[in-house]
Amino acid sequence: MTTTAFDDHERSRWAGRATAYDTSFAALCAHPAPSLLDAAAIGAGVRVLDAGTGSGTVAGLACARGATVVAVDAEPSMVALARRRVPSADGVCLAALPHLPFSAGSFDAAVSNFVLNHVGDPLATVNELGRVVRPAGRIAVTIWPYPAPRAQGLWLDVFDAAGVERSTAPPGLDADRDFPRTPEGLAGLLDAAGLTDVRCGTISWVHRTDPEVWWSGPANGISRPGLVMETQPPEMIARIRAAYDELTAAYRDTDGLLALPTAALLASASVP
Repeated sequence: MTTTAFDDHERSRWAGRATAYDTSFAALCAHPAPSLLDAAAIGAGVRVLDAGTGSGTVAGLACARGATVVAVDAEPSMVALARRRVPSADGVCLAALPHLPFSAGSFDAAVSNFVLNHVGDPLATVNELGRVVRPAGRIAVTIWPYPAPRAQGLWLDVFDAAGVERSTAPPGLDADRDFPRTPEGLAGLLDAAGLTDVRCGTISWVHRTDPEVWWSGPANGISRPGLVMETQPPEMIARIRAAYDELTAAYRDTDGLLALPTAALLASASVP
């Protein structure tokens, strides 16, 4: 199996972090899940692959619709959590995109929620999703757009206000494997994979969350802000926390929860 430096970095970043993700950013990622399933026409009797299931949110919702669900993830702690979370799934197993242990045409549909942001070869990943879905079956994917929505971009303001020097940059995608994180760019990726009836749009919402929950994700190493946080000495963490409290105050509702504007791109297509 061939992986890129980006893939290796992603594997290391998520290793053992299923619980930290589930108790912090999983609720954010869950919001587009019903729309993702709608775009893939997931209903009773549909055999669907949830590729990159994480803590099992999408798989659980698909099971609730009466679908026959198989879920995979590259991180063992996620697989273990998803198995407990979604006991009605037909199977939850370890697999790393773009290599899936299924025969061609095994599924009626495949969905992948915020996974293309975390693979070193997005086109190969979409091609693999297309391989395991039968002709005329559906594929639906979500990604975070660029520029980052306010909910995610706020962390950069926090680090700047605290005076953090972000000298450690994670590996990026090879230039010939990257694509614009825009509706046109994501639609173009699905077009390049030879899929048909490609549709792509933006889902916007306000993510409401407890300030401590939003803090806990990066504080426990989740996402790129987590990479920044874990390299800081205690005195800088204190400065980051002070800046966080100050800058998030403008987004606190009267009930004390944060109301953070955010958005995702949702694309879907048919397998020819």
